[in-house]
Amino acid sequence: MTHDVPVSSPQPLNLSILDLAPVVAGSTPAQALRNTGDLARHAEAWGYRRYWLAEHHNMAGIASAATAVAIGYVAAATTTLRVGAGGVMLPNHAPLVIAEQFGTLESLYPGRIDLGLGRAPGTDQLTARALRRNMGNSDDTFPQDVAELQGYFRPAAPDQAVRAVPGAGLNVPIWLLGSSLYSAGLAARLGLPFAFASHFAPRFLLRAIDLYREQFQPSEALAKPYVMVGANAIAADTDEEAHFLFSSLRTRFANMARGVRGLLEPPGDFDESRWTPGELAFATESLSCSVVGGPATVRAGLDDLIAQTGADEVMVTAQIYDHQARLRSFEIVARAGGLAA
Repeated sequence: MTHDVPVSSPQPLNLSILDLAPVVAGSTPAQALRNTGDLARHAEAWGYRRYWLAEHHNMAGIASAATAVAIGYVAAATTTLRVGAGGVMLPNHAPLVIAEQFGTLESLYPGRIDLGLGRAPGTDQLTARALRRNMGNSDDTFPQDVAELQGYFRPAAPDQAVRAVPGAGLNVPIWLLGSSLYSAGLAARLGLPFAFASHFAPRFLLRAIDLYREQFQPSEALAKPYVMVGANAIAADTDEEAHFLFSSLRTRFANMARGVRGLLEPPGDFDESRWTPGELAFATESLSCSVVGGPATVRAGLDDLIAQTGADEVMVTAQIYDHQARLRSFEIVARAGGLAA
């Protein structure tokens, strides 16, 4: 899939992709996952650095619930692209299980696996209880769970009673993900790279980044702070077409404000009369970290986001109804960002 996209791109940007494997109206999770594999192959050719998948549960419109399984599928479909979790919601799992899963992935695809960790459930509270059963872990134990997980990736001691096999002694990079000051502070104390979920919860973006950089303590994993920010990036050949595609995501978030979490709807005229002012405000604030438009508009928006945040890397995501339009969008973003030749 090749197109000439004329755009001024003086310096390549450091761009990666976050994929939620969106399930669109009239389709299935199986097709969503096949689309994920197809997009990943294109992303590798276009020069994106990473391809992460996110853990969500009990959501009809998201097919990436079994995140480690989906990561293995993407890693098998590519050859050089870094693939990982953005993220695994650690309170849903025993740390040993995650160490074994990602130790297995690292063993199969050495040097290509990332492990991003979040402390939210990635779902509603009823589903969170179903996931955790009687394990007793919660976000209150998140720092201890992260430390336990890190321990499983270190070389096993001769007398170590419990070890991750595979996992022990493997260098799986761990990131902390979040949308709050808490996550930023913990990432700083542990000396880990930090990814902020500004693509859907941007309120504390700048404060969290400042806190992370101010409190950062060098570690074996990282000598200096490293910040990734998330952004919705929906591109097309014209600004008008891109905003038309963006209407699907606006509809999704306006519906979420009233507790409706359905399939991704086709784009169309965004009729504000369908929602209350509060619902519209929720959608607008949630999606305020978005770049939407043609090539030049997208490049300007990404440059502005990097200038505001000083981000080392931007992870772009795009929930677009039509798969070919979604591929086209990510290609335009890559070319506007100076990645693709």
